[in-house]
Amino acid sequence: MTTLGVLISSLINAVIIGWLARRLLGTPVGWPRTLVLSLIVNAATAPLLTWALPQLGVNTVTEWSPDAGAAVLVIALFGAWMIAIEVGLLAIGEAIVPTGRVPGPVELLRSLPQRWRRSRRYAAILRILIRRGLRRYLRPGARTGGEDARTARALRDALADGGVTFVKLGQMLATRPDLLPAVYIKELSTLHSDVPPEPARRVRAVIEQELGASPDELFAGFDDEPLAAASVGQVHRAMLPSGEAVVVKVQRPAARATVTADLDIVNRLASLAERRTAWGKALGTVDLAAGFARSLDEELDYRVELRNLIACGSGQIVVPRPHPAFSSARVLTMDALDGVPLSRATVDLEALDTETRRRLAEELLLAVLQQLLVTGIFHADLHGGNVMLLRDGRLALLDFGSVGRIDATTRTSLALLLLALDRQDGAAATSALCDLLIAPSGLDERALEREVAELIMRLGGGLPLGDTIADLFELVIRHGLRVPGQIAAAFRALGAVEGTLRLLDPHLDLVALARTLTPRLTSDGLALPGPDSLRDLAIAHLPALQRLPRRLVGIAERLEAGTLAVRVQGLAEAGERRFLTGLMHQLVLVVLAATAAACGVALTLSELGPQLTPVLRVSTFGGLTLLLFAFVLGCRALVLVFRGREP
Repeated sequence: MTTLGVLISSLINAVIIGWLARRLLGTPVGWPRTLVLSLIVNAATAPLLTWALPQLGVNTVTEWSPDAGAAVLVIALFGAWMIAIEVGLLAIGEAIVPTGRVPGPVELLRSLPQRWRRSRRYAAILRILIRRGLRRYLRPGARTGGEDARTARALRDALADGGVTFVKLGQMLATRPDLLPAVYIKELSTLHSDVPPEPARRVRAVIEQELGASPDELFAGFDDEPLAAASVGQVHRAMLPSGEAVVVKVQRPAARATVTADLDIVNRLASLAERRTAWGKALGTVDLAAGFARSLDEELDYRVELRNLIACGSGQIVVPRPHPAFSSARVLTMDALDGVPLSRATVDLEALDTETRRRLAEELLLAVLQQLLVTGIFHADLHGGNVMLLRDGRLALLDFGSVGRIDATTRTSLALLLLALDRQDGAAATSALCDLLIAPSGLDERALEREVAELIMRLGGGLPLGDTIADLFELVIRHGLRVPGQIAAAFRALGAVEGTLRLLDPHLDLVALARTLTPRLTSDGLALPGPDSLRDLAIAHLPALQRLPRRLVGIAERLEAGTLAVRVQGLAEAGERRFLTGLMHQLVLVVLAATAAACGVALTLSELGPQLTPVLRVSTFGGLTLLLFAFVLGCRALVLVFRGREP
């Protein structure tokens, strides 16, 4: 036979042996490792068989005349053991490196450039952490730095060094006082990116790519000098053909590619931190990174901000009107506003009389409360730089890339909480908190209610709302309650707007102002259950209410007769049944493997029974066969345990 024929024959044998091994293992494994092991086993079978047959008293089938069939049995058993050995090697491989964990050759070659870029980015991040003294927090079992201000500053500087994505991550963490101590929140709130503006030609290229024409064709005028530049985009003045003054927000050409690459790093680091560090498990870094990725993806799509502008564009507070015909995923055109942000409007504010400043503060707070409690779509970052004092004396809101959303049920609970704080009702506030947040199974509601009542009394004594919210987060975390991201954003919005209101009126009594605005909120549709909603609820449950008296009478009669029984239906969910089936399958495999192994050892060591060959008894042959079955069953059980797969 030619060399090519031998190779083809070996390959066919390898495929057959590999298929048998995969079937015996009972779980799909990678074909590359299966074929490699099959080729090795196939190549080793012939020389091992040539050596083993004489040791067992079988030279050739024709030389042993008493029973030529015995040689066939011995050869078949030998071949089966070779396949079983391959099954064992595959099982060990699956236990150490499961299929899919290591990419295949083709995928590996395709991903080499990406892996090289990722490894360089990892190295750069590691250098930043070492330079900022944060490397110790990557060790297994490492905990957070507590209230250490130096660690908080180091984290802020490290995130700033990491670039746009990590700056955005720090800004998001600054909105989560339920996750980080106040000293970290304070430091991360100062994060910003110092990024030079994009050249005009690149900005024009993005506009032409997105809108299908150059800025000179789309607009009556376009200013190449940016009005403002940020890490993701920059803003340019322009004029529509109709003569309206607008601003055009253009995303940087490389922003999405940079953010996507860094998000891959963030997700991998979050997974590593949650697996290997105590602080990662405590913060839930995987879920945190996933939420951050979703919010950043929205921020990179300007169509989302356009919809936010439309949804929030009502009331006395001005919201820039977007122009959808001149907007896309990376370009957003909206009305230009003539004014100055409150953070830089000291002179303009001093020129206003006290009554006007109070009126503006009232309008701003009413707008925020309407967003939170009525519409459910709210500006999540209303610091002084995102509120503009217009030349005509009105206020305007800017930057709707960061917007939170809460549903009607959550708005109702939030409204009840605020009303309970106003009435200093600790029991009602605790009930609303438990509805808003995720309570642990062993929550001590009485202790929580006492502490909430104490906090409310401090609020009545004039404690600033921002400090109250910080104390509230500290309280709920101490009791084990978890805060959903949107609820944290809502509280953050309330805390941030207080500082902005102080810019308008330094002597503002926020609690008293909120109390006076409550009737106006109610008339605007405050998310509280009213007569109509209670009537609709009663109508929806009318059939159940009609059957309720009869059922109560039946329960009372059975209770009096002593025949009341409670039946609990277990394993009602399909997942529970699959779990139990898989567990029983593994148990049966282990029992069968142990039984076969015990019987096989006993038969193999037995010296009773007839000879199959001059040196091999029938009992020994049977014992080796049982050990073969035990070995294969044990390998199947091993793979199921390590991969956690359902059979």
